[in-house]
Amino acid sequence: MTVSKRISLLGSTGSIGRQSLEVMAARGMTAAALTANQNVDLLEEQCRRFRPELAVLTDPAAAADLRLRLADTSVRVASGTEGLEEAASLESADTVLTAVMGMVGLRPTLAAIRAGKRVALANKETLVCAGELVMDAAARYGADIVPVDSEHSAIFQCLQGCRDRREVRRLILTASGGPFWDWPAEQIAGATVEQALRHPNWSMGAKITVDSASMMNKGLEFIEAMRLYRLPAEQISIVIHRESIVHSLVEFRDGAILAQLGAPDMRLPIQYALTWPERTPGPAAPLDLLSCPPLTFCAPDLARFPCLALALEAARRGGAATAALNGANEAAVGLFLAGKIPFGDIAERVARALADAPRLPEPGLEDILAADAAARRTAAR
Repeated sequence: MTVSKRISLLGSTGSIGRQSLEVMAARGMTAAALTANQNVDLLEEQCRRFRPELAVLTDPAAAADLRLRLADTSVRVASGTEGLEEAASLESADTVLTAVMGMVGLRPTLAAIRAGKRVALANKETLVCAGELVMDAAARYGADIVPVDSEHSAIFQCLQGCRDRREVRRLILTASGGPFWDWPAEQIAGATVEQALRHPNWSMGAKITVDSASMMNKGLEFIEAMRLYRLPAEQISIVIHRESIVHSLVEFRDGAILAQLGAPDMRLPIQYALTWPERTPGPAAPLDLLSCPPLTFCAPDLARFPCLALALEAARRGGAATAALNGANEAAVGLFLAGKIPFGDIAERVARALADAPRLPEPGLEDILAADAAARRTAAR
C-alpha cells in the first residue's frame, strides 16, 4: 500500500472533483484522466492545467466540442460510458477517484476494481445499489476501496487500530439534519428548491444537498456502511449532530467509543483516501477545539423525514430494493430540482417505487440495473 501518485478522477468538474484537484495539486499528484458529464468549459480549463492522458465527457456532443478545443494538446478525448470505463482502467493510473453522481458510477468502479486499482470511492450509489457485487469483486481482484464520504472516512479511520471486526459493537453515523431539522412536517413538504439547497454546514452539489435536506443521504450512507463494512443493519445507528464536527464513531464491545473530529471540509477525507495508510500535510485547516460550538446529539425523527425511514426499510429488505430506492430517489430529486414536483412528493414517489420493487435477495448486475430503471419509471409517472 503506497500513497497515490497518478489519479484518474471521474467527475472532476463537480464539488468533490474540484476539491480533489486542490488536494492533488497541493500533494504533487498528477492526473491520468479527468472526466465530466457535459461541462466543456471547466473540463478544458482543468485539462490545460493538469494535462491528463485522457479526458472524457459522457455527453457525445460535448466530447466532440472538447476534442476540437484541445486539438493543440496531447490530451486524448473520449465519450460515453465506454470512455468512463477506459478512464477507470488506464494502466498509467494507480488510483481511481470516483466522484461522479448516481448509478453512472457503477460500471467504471467495477472496471477500476478489475484493473486492480485503489478506488477512492465518493460515489455512494455504487455500494447502495450493488454493494455485495462490488465488495466481492474487490476481494477477488485485490483492489483496495477507501471511502471518501466524510462519515465513512471517519469510520474507516477509527477502524485502523481494530485487530478483529468482531470487536465492533456498532457503527454510529452522524447526520447534520440538514436545513429542515427544526421545521414542522407541513412546512418541510412545501419547501422550495432554494430552501432545500441552503445547507447549514456543507457546500455540496445540488443533488446531494437535496438528499441531505430529506435525510435520504443518511439512509444511503446507512446502506453503504452495511456493504462497505459487512455488518447487519442492527449494528449501525444514526444520530443527529447539528455541528458536523464529529464525522462518525465506532463503538467497541468493551464500551469504548472512538470518533473522528474535524472541520466540515471535504478535502481532509479526500486526501486521506489518496494517501492512506500515510498521513501528510494538506490544504485542509485543522479543527480549533477552543472555537468549537458545544457538541450536541439526538435521535433522528423518522416521522418528519420519511425518506430516511424508506431507506432503512430498503436496507433491511436488501437485494434489489436498495437499487430501486436509489433509482426512484434520483428521478424524484431531478423532478424537484426542475421545479416539477413539490419537496414532499419525493418521499411519496420513492415509497411507490419501493413497494413495486422485485424481491430478489441475491440480484445480479442485470437485475440491479433493471430494478433501477423500473424504479425511475415509476417515480417519473
